[in-house]
Amino acid sequence: MGRMVNLLVFDGLADWEPAHALCEIGRSGKFKIATVGFTRGPVTTMGGLKVTPDITLDGVNPAETALFVMPGGDMWEQASHPELIDRLHRLEEAGVPIAAICAATLEVARAGLTRQRRHTSNSLQYLKLMVPAYGDDEFYVDQLAVTDSGLITASGLGAVEFARDIMRQLKIHTEDDITSWYEMFKHGVIPAKWAQS
Repeated sequence: MGRMVNLLVFDGLADWEPAHALCEIGRSGKFKIATVGFTRGPVTTMGGLKVTPDITLDGVNPAETALFVMPGGDMWEQASHPELIDRLHRLEEAGVPIAAICAATLEVARAGLTRQRRHTSNSLQYLKLMVPAYGDDEFYVDQLAVTDSGLITASGLGAVEFARDIMRQLKIHTEDDITSWYEMFKHGVIPAKWAQS
C-alpha cells in the first residue's frame, strides 16, 4: 500500500465532510496528504477556503496511493466526469481503497463501483434519482457509513462515521482508540484514559 492519501478538491467542495478524517490522518504521521484537482488552478471550498491542488488527476499514481478521498459538493449533481471515472477504475484495479461521502457517492455509482458491494449515500431514492442507470438496490444499506471491499461510502450526515471507517481502513489507530475517538466526537463522551492526560 502506498503512503499517500489523495483528497479530491474542486470548487464548492463540502470542506467539513473529510475534515475529521484528514486531521487524524495528519496526526498519525503515517501518511502524506496530497490535494488533487481537475487542474492545477486554485479552488474555493463551500466554506470559502482557497486551496491550490498539489497534483492533477493524471498525477495520481495508484502504486503510491493508500486511499483516494472524494468529498461531497453540488458539482456531483450537475454532471459526471469521465477523466475521474477512468482514474477511479485504475485505482480500483490496483486495489486502492476509495472513500466517497454525500453527493460524491453519485460518481462512484456512475463508475459502477457499487456493483456487488454494500454501500450507502444520502438515500436510496437520491441515488436512483440522480443516477438513472443505478441498479444496485439490493446492496444499498441505510447506514451513515458503509465499508465493503475497499469502498467506503457515507451519507452527508455521516462525517464522523466516514472518518471512523477511514481510520479503520488505514489502520492509523488501534480499534480501541478508534472506538474511543468515535464516542467522543459522536456522543461527547471523553474517555477516562484521555481525560486524565
